[in-house]
Amino acid sequence: MGLIAGKGASPSGGWARRLERGFTLVELLVVLAILALLVAITTPQVLKYLARAKVDTARIEIKNLSTALDLFLIDVGRYPTQQEGLEALVTNPGALERWHGPYLKATSVPLDPWGRAYQYRVPGQQSDFDVYTLGPDGNATGESSSPLAKEGR
Repeated sequence: MGLIAGKGASPSGGWARRLERGFTLVELLVVLAILALLVAITTPQVLKYLARAKVDTARIEIKNLSTALDLFLIDVGRYPTQQEGLEALVTNPGALERWHGPYLKATSVPLDPWGRAYQYRVPGQQSDFDVYTLGPDGNATGESSSPLAKEGR
């Protein structure tokens, strides 16, 4: 008496052949379409988040620079001149006896999140000084420059 194997009971059965064939073109296209849809939905949200994070970083750095400028004022009795600039926070601008810096932890003045130098103006337009960034477009009057990323005292 011989033993008769049913369909799928041996490796040569139907289910084994199905595994060996792989995926059909339609199945692969459906998966690719789903992935493309997910990317199309999530990419704008991620880009918005990154842009907002850069503005928030600029605000925090401007507050740190403003605090350092206030410490410079306490020690020296004045804010750095326009010629001395923000560099006066990390290096003595020239034989100032009461300079007790550096006033920043970094060894140089940080760049804004877009890779440009922070702008410093003394006297400021509405305060003793202005520290601001030119924003992502590099133009202080541009639509994308952030008026909130400005600080003065």
